[in-house]
Amino acid sequence: MKIAVAQLRVIPGHPDENTKKMLEMIRDAKKNSAHLIVFPEMSIPGYLLGDTWEQTAFIKDCEECGQDIIEASKDIAIIFGNVAVDWNKKNTDGRPRKFNALFTAHHGKLVAPDNMPYPFVIKTLMPNYREFDDTRHFYSLKQLAEEKNVNVNDLISPVRLEINGKMYSIGGFLCEDGWSDNYNYAPIDFLEEKGVDFFVNISSSPYTLGKNRKRHAIFGQQAKENGAPLIYVNNTGTQNNGKTVYTFDGSSTIYSSKGYAVDRMDKYVEGIHYVELENIDTMPEIKKEPKPEIANIFGSLSYAVKSFLDDIHMKKVVIGVSGGIDSAVAAALYTNILGPENVLLVNMPSVYNSETTKGLAQQLAENLGCHYMIMPIQDSVDHTIKQLETIPVTFMKDKSTQTLQVSSFVAENIQARDRSARILAGIAAAFGGGFTCNANKAETTVGYSTLYGDQSGFLCALADLWKFQIYELARYMNKEVYGREVVPQATIDIVPSAELSTAQNVDEGKGDPIKYPYHDYLFRSFIERWEKATPADILRWYRDGMLEEKIGCEKGIVKKIFPTHKEFIEDLERWWTQFTGMAVAKRIQAPPIVAVSRRAYGFDHREAQNGVYFTRQYRRIKEELLK
Repeated sequence: MKIAVAQLRVIPGHPDENTKKMLEMIRDAKKNSAHLIVFPEMSIPGYLLGDTWEQTAFIKDCEECGQDIIEASKDIAIIFGNVAVDWNKKNTDGRPRKFNALFTAHHGKLVAPDNMPYPFVIKTLMPNYREFDDTRHFYSLKQLAEEKNVNVNDLISPVRLEINGKMYSIGGFLCEDGWSDNYNYAPIDFLEEKGVDFFVNISSSPYTLGKNRKRHAIFGQQAKENGAPLIYVNNTGTQNNGKTVYTFDGSSTIYSSKGYAVDRMDKYVEGIHYVELENIDTMPEIKKEPKPEIANIFGSLSYAVKSFLDDIHMKKVVIGVSGGIDSAVAAALYTNILGPENVLLVNMPSVYNSETTKGLAQQLAENLGCHYMIMPIQDSVDHTIKQLETIPVTFMKDKSTQTLQVSSFVAENIQARDRSARILAGIAAAFGGGFTCNANKAETTVGYSTLYGDQSGFLCALADLWKFQIYELARYMNKEVYGREVVPQATIDIVPSAELSTAQNVDEGKGDPIKYPYHDYLFRSFIERWEKATPADILRWYRDGMLEEKIGCEKGIVKKIFPTHKEFIEDLERWWTQFTGMAVAKRIQAPPIVAVSRRAYGFDHREAQNGVYFTRQYRRIKEELLK
């Protein structure tokens, strides 16, 4: 049997375009004499659609598109993902019952699995963590089994296809049903019990760092334990849930029954790959040299930003550049994607910006060869402060008046807002594009930014990268992407600083209050651990001499920064208060973030504005240490 693996670029919410592309791929597969073509999960509607799943007209459109694919199966067998509906049943939310389903079509009609109550395979395990929200919209096979008062194992069954006079038993299952190590239940084992010639997993699986390594281990082991080849088909493209943008890398892979990968499609590349089923177990293991993590980060970011820009039809961007590392990396990234002719860099100095950073901003623009302009802000900032301090505020009850006083902190925020809300927004409109947010993940964690100021923008491409990753990305782009020094070395070497006051003078070595070699790792423990760390955990590890090992920072750094327990505790409470306090409100209003880590901000990390809380355990350990 010749199998076509169709690594489709799925456009979420556009079943018409996806179906058109699928029909083109089906025609190509027929020309290449394929007997079976396999498409990803939810290949017709897309996956991350929010509450579009509640639109009856949209669902009916997906059904009609699915019928087009079924009709195209007269000369080829087709496995594809789509939403399935039982219009006579209700979901738990009272709407028509929807399933995340795997369809098999042949000879112009659906081929039903042996024991399924419907002519399609129903997803068994419904992920509801991170970006996934399946339980909100779909009815699972486990729920259906409970409703029918039968064992779910009895419903799980293969699809049987006759091809060239031979009957094949295909164990088809969907995405999450393959990640059995996360559950106490493994649908693939029950498929194997009923006799399977090969397995097909159709997925819509977003890329995150380290995920592919884990998948290879899990799926390879499943193929080996069940003694049959496994074909994993994933989509490419980007999808989002409003606040967080995910890349889908494809990486469709074929595993032999010996448990190792024998073929793998390239990341982020749409296309068809062909394989002879009977040859899979004789093919050698593929052993690709793993890329450095930073190379994978660059690839994911570049693909996500380019796809996002294409989806929103934005061809030009404006970037505020300070001479610092974050804006320099953003400028290099966008210029590589759009070309220098479509990028405008803007330096907006005040009296607090040094000649050093102003010079580095210009050097960056010269290195990239893009558009550049200097827009000083001091006059407009002074004018705003003067107005605030001289125009009276009238209390209408008794007609008394007073004037406002602008503190140094408020003056810093006025600078940040003037740069974004006035200058960058205006320039972007005139230039015919959008302006970027350049925040990193450490700043986003503790709200080290100004609302409607440097936190503004149409997209935050770097907000899922810690500061050490920003530096790694700068070096990687200089060496591997551009092959020359684009991000100035002095920008890499200089102390990170917002330069909003004399207390942040870079020429005097004064910078941000965040000590990135330690705080990157502290903040990461708050957000990226499977069981998120709290001050109680941090203080317990600190007390027991395990903190650096637990959070992964440099050994000995904690004592260097915090000579006393009191200083350590004050720092911990300061940032936890920020993280769970005002920073939550800022993150809710932040631009969309491109996800690359195990947990990105936005809908990936769901949070509420509940205020700051320190547990009893924390207070007990604190009291113990301060005695």
